[in-house]
Amino acid sequence: MQRIRTWLCLAALGGGLSLPALAADVVRLGNLKFAHYGAISYMKEIAPKYDLKIEERMFAKGIDIMPAIVAGEVDVAASAADAAVAGRAGGAPIFAVAGFAKGGARIVAAKDSGIKSVKDLKGKKVGVARGGAQELLLAAELAKYKLSWSDKPGKDVQVIYMPFADLNQALMGKQIDAMSQSEPQSSQAINKGFGVEVLKPYDTPLGEPIRTLVMTEKMYKERRGVAERLIKCFVEATNTFIKNPKLAEKYVRENMFKNQISADDFQDAISNSPYSYDLSVAHIQTTTDMMQQYGIGKMVKPPKAADWVKLDLLSKAKQDLKVN
Repeated sequence: MQRIRTWLCLAALGGGLSLPALAADVVRLGNLKFAHYGAISYMKEIAPKYDLKIEERMFAKGIDIMPAIVAGEVDVAASAADAAVAGRAGGAPIFAVAGFAKGGARIVAAKDSGIKSVKDLKGKKVGVARGGAQELLLAAELAKYKLSWSDKPGKDVQVIYMPFADLNQALMGKQIDAMSQSEPQSSQAINKGFGVEVLKPYDTPLGEPIRTLVMTEKMYKERRGVAERLIKCFVEATNTFIKNPKLAEKYVRENMFKNQISADDFQDAISNSPYSYDLSVAHIQTTTDMMQQYGIGKMVKPPKAADWVKLDLLSKAKQDLKVN
């Protein structure tokens, strides 16, 4: 497409022809409805500047996007790193091309549960969404305190798997004693008074989880010009949210959440999940190793991070836009 555009422009200039407007390149984006995914969503607002049209499709969790990628329905997606690793292990033809947020999780207990630390989770029911960063973080914390866990009774901790959207209601209704939850839902539970923070679970070898922007191998290899413009769009959108937090808050609260979260919810969420750009091979490898260690993702052959983490587009976009 880029070569055709260039040829038409040269032909028009050389022959004095009037050049009809060409349609923007379409990129199909898979995204999730979380506060720290806001800059990803904002990309579609500035996409015309990069001669792109971004068609956004929301999913319940990152691992749900992978079948759509395999089916050829999604070109680029926002995901927790562990969902991306599991997807790659399962045959999804993706490359990790950037990081877009750090942190974004809390372990929250019911207000009157008496749970003040991870070790107090022994004998309790803990809710978590399967296939998200929160599952890996919970496993790492339980292992650190030498607590066993299963989704069946009989272990130190019974893990109850349910969608992100149902966890807060389950905590409020005393169906679970605690949850490993994303943002802004964890901040909402605390601000509404039915949850208390146990900890931000970043004190394991994983550290703060990095949310990952993934791209299909087809786009990376065969639509190179589109891929370059897309990553520039991503860097500008992210830089805009970092430099203009009021715009970020307005966009996330009004456009993504339709005013269903408060200003305090947003501020608390983003303080625990700041927008960023960067990713590293080392972080993805650590994520992969810990997933294998705790049986998350059930990977027969874990992918080597160095084989599918491709950061050249990000490096070039940051250099071109003079962003650190």
